[in-house]
Amino acid sequence: MGKTLTEIAQQLKSSSKKVQLIYAFNGVGKTRLSREFKELVAPKNHDSEDEEDLPRNKILYYNAFTEDLFYWDNDLNRDAAPTLKIQPNNFTDWVFKDQGQDQNIITTFQHYTSDKLTPRFNPEYSEINFLLERGNADIPEKLKISKGEESCFIWSIFYTLIEQVIQVLNIPEPEDRESNEFDHLEYVFIDDPVSSLDENHLIDLAVNLAKIITSNESSVKFIITTHNTIFYNIIYNELNAKACYLFERFEDGTYELLEKKGDSNTSFSYHLYIMKIIEQAIEENKVERYHFMLLCNLYEKTASFLGYQKWGELLPDNKQAYLSRITQFTSHSTLSNEAVATPTPQEKNTVKLLLEHLKNTYSFWQQREGE
Repeated sequence: MGKTLTEIAQQLKSSSKKVQLIYAFNGVGKTRLSREFKELVAPKNHDSEDEEDLPRNKILYYNAFTEDLFYWDNDLNRDAAPTLKIQPNNFTDWVFKDQGQDQNIITTFQHYTSDKLTPRFNPEYSEINFLLERGNADIPEKLKISKGEESCFIWSIFYTLIEQVIQVLNIPEPEDRESNEFDHLEYVFIDDPVSSLDENHLIDLAVNLAKIITSNESSVKFIITTHNTIFYNIIYNELNAKACYLFERFEDGTYELLEKKGDSNTSFSYHLYIMKIIEQAIEENKVERYHFMLLCNLYEKTASFLGYQKWGELLPDNKQAYLSRITQFTSHSTLSNEAVATPTPQEKNTVKLLLEHLKNTYSFWQQREGE
């Protein structure tokens, strides 16, 4: 018999693990679980005027409702520039007005997109325009960004905040911290931050998020849910001492949270799954820039496992040429679509050559026909 959503939330709350990673298909109830967990940890107390009773003091959470705080005003009647509006609440006021994180948010957003695309906040932090510089003397154009860029922007707000929070809480003595607003924080709940992101951004986001979590020396616990297998696998392989679950919903409306240990995670096998993605792209002649990043990650993990100091040592002859080619497509400075062109046929063939070299030279297990 399954459990109620409240019981699943209590199961997560009862865990002593500092990181809990949950995989679930879309529609199972990840967002509902995040809200149920928030109510369990920090229920709203409408009668209290005490700042310490605000939910944000105990839990920070990112889910689909976070994106609902932002909406577009296209103002077609006046033919005005499209503006992204912010619905003010305790969270947005805290980030922008109290913490003054606007410049850090811009820097993070441009890292994921382009340094030519700049958000501009109004003085009240109630709306944003996005300015695109064309590289000439013209006045930057105000434009409506894509859904993927919008998701990047909203994630950048949350990411910048948790980065600051962990930096502050990593100072062990509260009296030595630059702020004591986070002293009572217990959880960071991140629900599927990869919606609408292309795979270049997805991989970069996962690696950067893992770095923040790894750097966490405080008592704050992280819970991460996702439906995306690539995101799951990167987080799974980057983090130690985590609990991993499969979240399921049954026909009677009940749920189950199944812990997956050791070899049971082979259904999410990072190396085999990523190789399958690259092989499929090669077969369909659809190799793109992010496949170089996946290939680089495979080489890095293999080098680490085999004890090499540098993953470039695993490359075939003419190592520097191959290294330069991969670096061109995987450098953080080349994530923008404008920075690097679509791979040429020769560059696509490089992906095939290097994948085959890795599989054949370093004894990757390969399934034989009939097995």
